[in-house]
Amino acid sequence: MTVMLVISGVLLFVSAVLICYRAFGGPNSLDRLVGVDALLAIAICGLAVWAVYSRDTTVAPSIVALALVGFIGSVSIARFRVRDEQ
Repeated sequence: MTVMLVISGVLLFVSAVLICYRAFGGPNSLDRLVGVDALLAIAICGLAVWAVYSRDTTVAPSIVALALVGFIGSVSIARFRVRDEQ
């Protein structure tokens, strides 16, 4: 089980590095928003992997809070964003 958790952590780290390119170098603001949402989802998955590895359930409220903040942030940015110059 430990091997699977380590593999999961490494894959999450690699995907986070690849998604940083999308978040920092996106051609427009919606591409950057998708990158930040993906990074948040990777952080949530990383916390879940850590909770399984450490067998500690006290991290569960922070997972829920991150998911809620990510959802509200994405909806508010998508709603009130200014159009990019083409």
